[in-house]
Amino acid sequence: MWNDHKSIILSKLCVLFFAFGLLGVVAFAPALVRWLLSYSRAYLRGLELHFLVTIYGGSLPAAILLYNLYRLLERIAQAEVFIPENALRLRTLSWCAAVGAGIALAASLYYFPWLMFAIPAAFMSLILRVIQNVFREAVSLKQEVDYTV
Repeated sequence: MWNDHKSIILSKLCVLFFAFGLLGVVAFAPALVRWLLSYSRAYLRGLELHFLVTIYGGSLPAAILLYNLYRLLERIAQAEVFIPENALRLRTLSWCAAVGAGIALAASLYYFPWLMFAIPAAFMSLILRVIQNVFREAVSLKQEVDYTV
């Protein structure tokens, strides 16, 4: 039967899957860029460095995001949900998504399809910011209840 414990395990496995994918992209970025530029019909010759800067620049906030997401899932698995640390991790996730959106938006100046990454990342940043605000309020309410008893 499916339960919360299995759901958290699946989520953690997905985060690890994306982390290994990120490592693969970082490790093979030059080859991936060469493949994209040879495959593309757009005139992209001479933009190899732009793509590499975008990929390597975006990999740092992506790695920080994945690390914080995994740590958040670990806390939730330990039944530590409405704690200040989780609200802080959600804030970090939001900022990482915003930085990723900014990098993709800047990259869309030389390659318009990067906009397909920028818009969802910006939207995800907004969603995470709202969830973080809800978590902070829940943490505050939980602390009030804890001190009331």
